[in-house]
Amino acid sequence: MPTIYLSPSTQEFNPYNGGGNEEFYMNLVADAMEPYLASSGIQFVRNTPQMTAASSIAASNSGVYDLHFALHSNATGSGDGSVRGSEVYYNPNRAESKRFAEIVAKNLKLIYPIPQNVRTVPTTSLGEVVRTKAPGVLVEIAYHDNAQDAQWIRDNIELIAANLVVSLTEYFGIPFNTPVPITVANVATNGGNLNVRTKPSIDAYLIGRIPNGAEVTVYARVPDWALVGYQAIVGYVRDSYLNFS
Repeated sequence: MPTIYLSPSTQEFNPYNGGGNEEFYMNLVADAMEPYLASSGIQFVRNTPQMTAASSIAASNSGVYDLHFALHSNATGSGDGSVRGSEVYYNPNRAESKRFAEIVAKNLKLIYPIPQNVRTVPTTSLGEVVRTKAPGVLVEIAYHDNAQDAQWIRDNIELIAANLVVSLTEYFGIPFNTPVPITVANVATNGGNLNVRTKPSIDAYLIGRIPNGAEVTVYARVPDWALVGYQAIVGYVRDSYLNFS
């Protein structure tokens, strides 16, 4: 299952029209993404507000990640506050960066008030896009110096978070699952190991096995299958081989 580096903005010095700042609201979006990531089987490591863009890049590059995803909001810098829109920046020299950016933009158009103002933008200068080992994408969710855009972000933290995780699941080709309370269960196979797969299908790629009697963390349940975690393995198992009592 995929692992991403999640990098919400550390720019507390960028004020929002109406109060608050970029670091605060982008971390709220990342907070809201976490349950959706867990329920969909996407593992993640996240930066902290004390970090910088440079240290976030260094931390990302020190690990092995399938994607580097930076969350930001935008400003014109001119002070007029009239510009609105979402911009998704990608590395034009990396096909996977462009592919993910196009998915993010497509899905943001479904929730942003002015869909024609959502666009992808190639960049060769943004560090979190071009200096990461993993394919990098940076999304500017909306313009925080515009009163309407800033309020749209405030009012739609959960919607934005879910939308971004939908894009991640589409990119990785895995199911999107709505968060549910995390529970535990025990493997009950009458002696054999339980196969763990990347998707809820017997034809999906086998990524591990869990011994009979082992306790697993259950992140989500779909018809006939459960998304579970066991040691370093996260994937789908047949729920008929789990004891939830």
